[in-house]
Amino acid sequence: MADPLSALASGRFGRVYRRTVDVVLAPAYAFYGARLRAAVLAHPRPGHVAVIMDGNRRWAVAEGLSDTGAGHRRGAEKALELVDWCVELGIGEVTLWALSIENLERTAEEVTTIADVAADAIGALTSGRRRTRAPVELRVIGRRDLLPAGLADAVDRSASLSRADGSIRVTIAIAYSGRDELLEAFRATIRDAVASETPIDELADAITAETLSAHLYTHGSSDPDLIIRTSGEVRLSGFLPWQSVYSEYHFCDVYWPAFREIDFLRAIRTYQQRTRRRGR
Repeated sequence: MADPLSALASGRFGRVYRRTVDVVLAPAYAFYGARLRAAVLAHPRPGHVAVIMDGNRRWAVAEGLSDTGAGHRRGAEKALELVDWCVELGIGEVTLWALSIENLERTAEEVTTIADVAADAIGALTSGRRRTRAPVELRVIGRRDLLPAGLADAVDRSASLSRADGSIRVTIAIAYSGRDELLEAFRATIRDAVASETPIDELADAITAETLSAHLYTHGSSDPDLIIRTSGEVRLSGFLPWQSVYSEYHFCDVYWPAFREIDFLRAIRTYQQRTRRRGR
């Protein structure tokens, strides 16, 4: 049986209860957040943070919203907030998994909503309707050939936002699958070897870590130091399988739209308290 407070938080008046608790605890959280931020800034931060932004629909349901698209819209704004948090901490690179290939198998209505929200977020950055706290070097990775037309157009236009002098590199993974990325990298590596007239009995030796990495979607980026996943799920679901071999992981129960700066600071502080040996 759930305890009374948990029952109240998830019951009919749960939304009002949670808002009331947030207001009452706001001063304490502000004090704690300031101390936590100071502790984080006193130690080296990860250079590259990747985030699996999970839980948009469940957040909308928990908030009692009939339109689950509200979760995706709030999640898109949270992604832009995260970029600002990274800028403030001096984190130079962030990768955001916004849409998996499997997500495209949801209902046509939801796929349309997700695509429209993603296109609007990218368009807001491109047009200047939404500015981050520092110039952004932006790129989008994934299977563009699978995207709805409107989102594909927004992705194509996003190239105009990319700034070589951007103080933070932002990679957005849309229609992304780690398996597809590796398959495409293997195929491209073999095609290159065939094009260079590598003898057939030497083709296997032509596939090395270096030649394969050169054909990954993320070529030119660093591997993530820290991967965060929200919503309580404890798995990577195929996110950056090649790049994450020495990444640190942080899983938190909060749904992505409700992810707070204090949750982010906790993830960074947890990372700082670990000893990274990279297999050695």
